[in-house]
Amino acid sequence: MSQGIVINSRSFAREASSLQGELPIAGLTRVLDKLVDSEGSLSYRVVGGVGSHNRPQLLLQLDGVLSVCCQRCLEGIDYTVELRSLLELVDDEDDLTQEEIEDDSRDFLPAQGELDIVALIEDEIILNLPSAPRHESCALPETGQGTGIISPFSILKDVRGKAE
Repeated sequence: MSQGIVINSRSFAREASSLQGELPIAGLTRVLDKLVDSEGSLSYRVVGGVGSHNRPQLLLQLDGVLSVCCQRCLEGIDYTVELRSLLELVDDEDDLTQEEIEDDSRDFLPAQGELDIVALIEDEIILNLPSAPRHESCALPETGQGTGIISPFSILKDVRGKAE
């Protein structure tokens, strides 16, 4: 659910405009399924400018803490977000040279008359979240069946006797 922060990306960059604020994590709907809880907020800042290649660009800065789920113990992990993305605006992605496409040090974004900043922030968060977050050391979750180890094949011994 977008919160209505929309800019004209090209004019925003050319005028060296800036925009900053706080976004509640609960409002980042595309990110919520990757989180343990939705408490808190992220601070953001978007600054426009013109880059060294005479292309308009946007600098996106995000700071805050997200609570992601540990893949080992299923408890929350505080994941610190300190994101800095420099996005060069292009009229058409087909205008990029093969060299520019292969250059991993630069990111490109199609120039848009109506760029949704919240959607852009969600995209950047999704791209930067760890795929399988884990604590450095943690125990497996409790199953509630005691501490004995149960083999998944133990049920087969009962089946084997009935089949004869």
